[in-house]
Order: sequence, then C-alpha cells, then structure tokens
Amino acid sequence: MFMLSSEELKRYDRHIRLDEVGVEGQDELKGAKVLVVGAGGLGCPVLQYLTAAGIGNIGVVDGDTVSVSNLQRQDLYGDGDVGQPKAEVAVRKLKDQNPFVDFDIYNEFLSIENALGIIRRYDIVIDGTDNFSTRYLVNDACLIAKKPLVYGSIFKFEGQVSVFNYKGGPSYRCLYPELPKAGEVPNCSEVGVLGVLPGFVGTMMVNECLKMILEIGEVNSGKVQVFNLLKNIKTSFNVVKKEESFKRVELEDNYELDCELNEKKQSMKSISVEELNKKLQSGEDIQLVDVREPFEFEMCSIANSLHIPLNTIPANLSVIKKDIPVVFICHHGMRSASAIHFMEAEGFTNLINLTGGIDAWAREVDDEMEIY
Repeated sequence: MFMLSSEELKRYDRHIRLDEVGVEGQDELKGAKVLVVGAGGLGCPVLQYLTAAGIGNIGVVDGDTVSVSNLQRQDLYGDGDVGQPKAEVAVRKLKDQNPFVDFDIYNEFLSIENALGIIRRYDIVIDGTDNFSTRYLVNDACLIAKKPLVYGSIFKFEGQVSVFNYKGGPSYRCLYPELPKAGEVPNCSEVGVLGVLPGFVGTMMVNECLKMILEIGEVNSGKVQVFNLLKNIKTSFNVVKKEESFKRVELEDNYELDCELNEKKQSMKSISVEELNKKLQSGEDIQLVDVREPFEFEMCSIANSLHIPLNTIPANLSVIKKDIPVVFICHHGMRSASAIHFMEAEGFTNLINLTGGIDAWAREVDDEMEIY
C-alpha cells in the first residue's frame, strides 16, 4: 500500500469519490509504472492525462526535437520550445502539472539495443509513435517482456485504439503479421492529421491504461476501436489470436520498413549539409533536386534547387542529369532516399542523399530559414 499524502488526497478527490477507484485504487495508480514511447501527437495527451491521474512513475522515450509543424497538435509545446528535445521539454512541463509523479527521461529513440532494457522496467507500455517500424519493435519487445501494450494510431480524420498482449489476448502481429512493403502504406510521416484527433485518441488510450491498473471495466483487448471524427462514426472489429505470433523469443535484426530504406540507405551515397555547403560555395557543378510537396518548397528551399515532387519523379527522369553529382533533398531525408532508390533501378549511378534534409540545412547552414 502506497500511503497518499493529505495533498494527494485533495488533488485526487474526484477519483477517490468513485466507488470503482477509492483510496485503494488511487494507491494502485501511484504505485504503477507506465512507459510512453513517443512524446508527439499521441504522446502529448497521453502524458498529460497519465500525469493528472497520478501514475506514480512515467517513462518518456523520444529522441526527437520540437519543430514548428508539431505545434498544431502537440499541445505540450510552444514556440519557445522549438529545437529542444521533446522528452526533456515534456517532463519539465509535466512536473509542473503534478509534482507527485516521478519521471524517467529517455532522450533517445527506441531501438533493438535499448528496447528490452527499457520496457522491462514498467508495468504497461503505451505506444504513441507514428511509424510501423517502431510499432513492431514495441510489440515484439512487449511480447518478450510479457508487458501489455496500449496501441493507438491516427490518420487524417481517423483514429484506432486497442490493447495487445493483455492476459493472453492477441498481439499487434495478430492484426498485422508482417511489416508492410513499400507502396502498401502512405509515405512515412508525410500524411496530414486533424489537430484534435491525437487528443481524442490519446485520452482513449489512457482510459485503457487506467482500467488495466485499476482492474475495472472492460479492457479493449481482442478488438480495435475505430473513430472517424469527420463522419462521427465509431466502429470496431475483432482481432483473432494467432499462436504463431507469440513464438518470438528475441528481437529481429531489422525493423525498418521498405519505404524507410534502411539497408538501401546504408549503401546509398550521402552528403552532410556542411559538405554540400562547401561544395556549393566552391562553385562545384552539382544539381539539387527537391522532392517535397509544392507547399513545402514554397515555404523554404535551398537556392537553385530543381523542384520535382516525389510522385512526379518517373515523369521527369529526362531533366535529371547523369553526368554530374545530383543531390536529392526532402524534409528529413526519407523521401529523397525513396526517390534515389527508384532512380537507381532506372540506371542512375550519380545520386546522393542529403542527410537530414532541409531540416538539417536550416539548423546547420541557414539559421534564418524558417523551417516548418
């Protein structure tokens, strides 16, 4: 039993008044350890409501920094936080929200090397990430560590919520056995989302977490709830448990999506923003090709860049030179890598990927560029 202080009894009064919670339940919340992977769109509301609920120990895993484009939906951050580590900024603000909560900061991305070591320290894991690679990694690590996993995803106006690995229930791989191949999903992290959607889905995810800790209500295991905010539609579908999904005893060597081109990127020629800047200043003959969307290119670009949106690359091969180095540019370096992968299959051998994309250029070379 964790003894609540008089200040905590006042703070959690509305919880304690619930017969399903009471002092004993609030003690359970205080004694719980919850890991949140990702402090972005879903992670922000999840972290705020876990903190308000009085979860005793919360771990925050995120190696990213705050960018201006986050502010439309990630309401833990403001203009003054841009460029700072998300995990550190989030915890600083959450401590002010509730001083009775202990936080662990992991200012890094979850990886094969650290996943099991981190996840084993907690009772429940909440996946607030936005990419398939980490979802499979988190699921597999939770399976091996025998930890329940709260899952949420968002896409444009639609969100999904479920609980996996709970008391013998299905896992994420029962729903999606293998990572999708290139072309089967939208280009990584490049799809828009309604600003309020992460808050809606995030609170539902916290609700599932609290029910598991308090052992009340019906946990959303074995089914996926689907919410469409544009059409005001709520549906659900069942997930059938597949025993082969539970035979995993170790993490895979590679969790990268084909669209993320991990193996290809390792052998792909790349150039840092510093190296590219030196070459351009020296007058070296280099063609720059920016594959971002038109609205992104209009917001900011490197001087003298040729703008060819990614989906128009096949129709514009003739304007891309073969006799000089061609540097491909996007926001972070993912879409440009995808373009190079396609073009190398078409016979190009002179292509180079700009590491970190326009975002890195703005940070390291052109600090007056207003990156989104």
